[in-house]
Amino acid sequence: MRLDRYTSGGFDRGAPRWKEALWLVADGLLLASWLPGSGWRRGLLAAFGARLGVGVVVKPGVRVKFPWRLTVGDHSWIGEDVWIDNLAPVTIGAHACLSQGAYVCTGSHDWSRESFDLITRPVSIADHAWLGARACLAPGATLEEGAVLAMAGFGQGRLVAWTIHAGNPATPRRARPSRPKASACT
Repeated sequence: MRLDRYTSGGFDRGAPRWKEALWLVADGLLLASWLPGSGWRRGLLAAFGARLGVGVVVKPGVRVKFPWRLTVGDHSWIGEDVWIDNLAPVTIGAHACLSQGAYVCTGSHDWSRESFDLITRPVSIADHAWLGARACLAPGATLEEGAVLAMAGFGQGRLVAWTIHAGNPATPRRARPSRPKASACT
């Protein structure tokens, strides 16, 4: 590869440069800080374009690349030190959990090209899914409804619904023992 020939291929950042610059300051000084409180973090993310459901919990140390490309369903949790590196859209369903230190990645590079071109693909985390502590999701990954990616697992592609996945690369280990009862809240 020749990094002097790198190209982002016309990548659209999704917001004006001034908004991104303001977000970088807000993210670094506030969102990612140790300061307690979830409500004001939700408000900050929403002010920059994130679409958040009711009851979303956002813990200290969270980092979000582009909040305008983030959608989170009702009553989901984003744990301490989670990094949502969303160059492409990230959709998190209702009652989903991203545990401490989890990493959601939507961008990579084409290592087969000398110019090391940027590649982006959205990530989807469905309702009732759980991304374990220090687990990573690759660009284009889908954590289906009720699926679990266990601690420090590496998930790519489709992770099957109501199944526990573990390892690097993650493989299905066993069925998840229970599904939530039907509710008008989901």
